[in-house]
Amino acid sequence: MSKNRKEPIIELFDLTRWKEIPFLIMKGFLMGSADIVPGVSGGTMALITGIYDRLIFAIKSFDYKALKFALSFKIRDLFNHIHWKFFLFLGSGMVLAIFFFTRIVPLQVYMFTHPEWVYGLFFGPIVGSIFLLLAEIDPADRNWKNIFPLIGGTLFGLWVVNLVPADTPETFGFVFLIGSIAISAMVMPGISGSYLLLIFRKYDYILSQLSMLGTSETMSALINLAPFVLGCLFGIILFSRVLSWLLKNYYSITILTLIGFLIGSLWVIWPYQNREYSEIVSSTETVLVDDPRVDELREREGPVLSPEYDRLGERVVDPESGLESNRIEIETISRKLISSKPLIPWGEQHSDYDSIKKRNGIFGILIGLLMIAILYFARNKKSGKTTDEDPH
Repeated sequence: MSKNRKEPIIELFDLTRWKEIPFLIMKGFLMGSADIVPGVSGGTMALITGIYDRLIFAIKSFDYKALKFALSFKIRDLFNHIHWKFFLFLGSGMVLAIFFFTRIVPLQVYMFTHPEWVYGLFFGPIVGSIFLLLAEIDPADRNWKNIFPLIGGTLFGLWVVNLVPADTPETFGFVFLIGSIAISAMVMPGISGSYLLLIFRKYDYILSQLSMLGTSETMSALINLAPFVLGCLFGIILFSRVLSWLLKNYYSITILTLIGFLIGSLWVIWPYQNREYSEIVSSTETVLVDDPRVDELREREGPVLSPEYDRLGERVVDPESGLESNRIEIETISRKLISSKPLIPWGEQHSDYDSIKKRNGIFGILIGLLMIAILYFARNKKSGKTTDEDPH
């Protein structure tokens, strides 16, 4: 084997060290951030930050042996078997990211109000990671034969992100199937599970069921979510084992294929897009016509860019007289991205593209490239310090 070939991680042990805490939390933070954005995969960030193979083998540690330890209450053996430290620190970063980007800096809102900035922030790291990962491929594997997995991965990635949305059923079997596909895609770099849910018209359905938890409709939501959860468990158990086998036996070919997925995903991550949204009425409230909110909505000018907003509906008709009453409906509108098509804002065809949006996209890309450069430098510095250490 070539001296420069990267060895796949040994799956039988959790190699996580306590001094890795800040690095794993930071990488988990990036993965959690990516999972919020449709079109970006948490697996992409795992590949970028150099923990992808560890993630796959850590998932694989939750196997039949772990189940036996759990059922027989052999807690010490269970924790010695599963990669709990890795998941604890990585998961902490992911939870922190979800909290930060939904409560403090609402990324799901900025995706609508400042999409060029948000997508540029992810486009930069993906571009940077493609070159960095290609540079890490064993020189012995850089031949014309291995161009095929790279091209194949790219074409498959392009095909997935360009699938046309379609109406789909809500049967147990289909929801189970999309759960398996979505969780597999969340692990697969370059392909977003949330984007696939959007493609299969189940993004709103799953989110609506989750929003019902803790309400009077909790039992109904749990029943509807059961096939999705079971599909996720089935998909991640099966898919992680396939990937771990590929990484152990065909490392360079697998990584080249995954790099192809990253290249294919750039089509939908490009900051400048013609984006189309669907709008649905998620709730309706009836108020008096002299309510202050009614005046605010009447005075509002221009389109609303946020993912959810209020608008005035129709005046309520008195059922007895058949005449309009002194009450009016306020509708809450939910907007969802249904399709996007890349464009070049500097071309003559789009010369009127907002200059601020152009700058936002460039700024996001540069920040993203800087982020990956810092992460790559930190990873190399850390690797240099620990090269001579026993991993066990």
